[in-house]
Amino acid sequence: QFALETGTKVFFADPHSPWQRPTNENTNGLLRQYFPKGTDLSRWSAEDLEAVALAINNRPRKILGWKTPAEVFEEQLRSLLQPGVATTG
Repeated sequence: QFALETGTKVFFADPHSPWQRPTNENTNGLLRQYFPKGTDLSRWSAEDLEAVALAINNRPRKILGWKTPAEVFEEQLRSLLQPGVATTG
């Protein structure tokens, strides 16, 4: 339904094929720096989990020219608000 309503293509990885979802695997590795595999997350408060999410989401990425996702997102929003300015994808 999402794909039909938005015109966005949706893809799913095959089971047991981590090479088809590298961003997910990289994120899992980052999370394991804070929570080793098998950690019971129920022992952590919502604030603790939010702090880890904030740290990971504000970490500069090589693929983004060492900018954070938030910085790139803000740049994209600003470029959309400038009338008549062309952007390249």
